[in-house]
Amino acid sequence: MSTNKKILITGGTGFLGTHLVEQLLDAGQKNLRVMASSVPSWMKDRGVEPFEGSVTRREDVALATKDCEAIYHLAGKVSFEYDGAAQMNKIHVEGTRLLSLAAKENGVRNFIMASSSGTSAISEDPIEVDEDRPQPVAILTKWPYYASKYYQEKTALSIWQDEGDRLVMLNPTLLLGKGDDRLSSAKVVLDFMAGKFPYTPSGGISFVDTADAAAAFASAIDRGTHRQRYLLGAINLTVEDFFGRLERLTGISAPKIRLPKKLAIAGSGIIQEMFSAFDMTAPFEASEVEMGEYFWYLDSSRAINELGFTTRDPMETLQDTVKYLRENILGGR
Repeated sequence: MSTNKKILITGGTGFLGTHLVEQLLDAGQKNLRVMASSVPSWMKDRGVEPFEGSVTRREDVALATKDCEAIYHLAGKVSFEYDGAAQMNKIHVEGTRLLSLAAKENGVRNFIMASSSGTSAISEDPIEVDEDRPQPVAILTKWPYYASKYYQEKTALSIWQDEGDRLVMLNPTLLLGKGDDRLSSAKVVLDFMAGKFPYTPSGGISFVDTADAAAAFASAIDRGTHRQRYLLGAINLTVEDFFGRLERLTGISAPKIRLPKKLAIAGSGIIQEMFSAFDMTAPFEASEVEMGEYFWYLDSSRAINELGFTTRDPMETLQDTVKYLRENILGGR
């Protein structure tokens, strides 16, 4: 990027956004504008232009996209509770529509968007999925978060199709590593450390270090094919293997109970209904139990070949996650 125009980053204060901003600054980028509800002082001190606003407000995106040459659209909300569906649709779908239209109105043509591997890489079988496999709509629409990300992609694709447009969608899997102070992704590790899992699900999980995913986003400003999705993951593991690695790192025993898939899903729903009947919060979300019975395996070959995507040792990522949670969330415990 060679002009003096700004690079706008929505959601630049989130888990992924913070890593991306830091990497771009370290690489010498001086024309960053971060759009969020509040921008931390360390970003301002390093020359980032703060823009306090929301992608769901037309007047905010109209101003935020002025004098920009590229946009990283990372703003979002992660929730697996059904009650959050309306808010996630507003942010992911309507927010993407408003931001895209404002960007095109202001002459921006380079749009890099964060989606989720959950719009592609979900299966009932332990197979590695790539971007060419038909999206499993019947499965992903079970959960409001993935449904909203799927329709976010459809919205972006419907708008960014003119000659000269450039839309690149990056789909990271579960983000782990240092810095998740909002527990948007690392909650699964914290829940393991707190002994909240009553049994070990029979499915499979994938994860990637957030710093490695951020590096792929940084690369995508100049690399990547228009209207293409890129799956970002470091490793595919059964949940049993994932829990086993966490057990070795934390010294906390993994759950020994195994249950048939149908029994686990039905039982979790009954338990949640019982807690709700007494106006109490269940120890786990029934939707999360159901997700644990699927396989979220993916193949990142396209991102490796086209974006130069690389990953560190996954055990290093898990160790960093556990250490960060202990020091910053659990007060050293």
